[in-house]
Amino acid sequence: MRRDAARNYERVLAAAREVLDEHGTDATIELIASRAGVGVGTVYRSFPTKEALVDELVRQIFTDLVAAARKALTETSGTGLRTLLFILGRAFTKHRGYAHLLVDRAPAECGAEVLRGLIAELLDDAQANGQVAADITLGDVLATIWAIRGIVESSGTVTPRAWQRHLDLQLRAFSGAGGASQLPPLSAQQLNRITAGGPGAVDAPAE
Repeated sequence: MRRDAARNYERVLAAAREVLDEHGTDATIELIASRAGVGVGTVYRSFPTKEALVDELVRQIFTDLVAAARKALTETSGTGLRTLLFILGRAFTKHRGYAHLLVDRAPAECGAEVLRGLIAELLDDAQANGQVAADITLGDVLATIWAIRGIVESSGTVTPRAWQRHLDLQLRAFSGAGGASQLPPLSAQQLNRITAGGPGAVDAPAE
């Protein structure tokens, strides 16, 4: 890619992030091109459709989240799970306008299943280090992630940090300080049905 073409490519992606965050997926290519300071034809030379542009944005988000999860695994004392959950919350907030697309547009090479596996490893590490109670399951963690995304979408800019309080409370419960629930955890079958096409930025994967 020529230098000027590469520069335009990055300008279009940066503009698309801003515009989609502000206007959601109804935003037009014309608006994205205007924000990037390029012509519509320049956008289409790099991305033949708006869907292709969105797919690239989603791929970049997942690439960053997977990298963050792998880095979190290097933390000592089992704190990586907590770190990643806060990173996910900030990502959902930053990409609020199109975070729901993480449900069904995740790329296979760095998408939902990869991230889910890393979260499972982080949970194991947290439990091995006494940060999370032994009865907390992967389903519990994923449900918390779905809840965070829902809070971000519901609270909008009115209370943009509401998800942080919810996560603080959940982490306290995960540690065993809040007492165990009398309800059973999600079964493997239930979890698979939910993540196959239901709510959740991580498995269906989002200050």
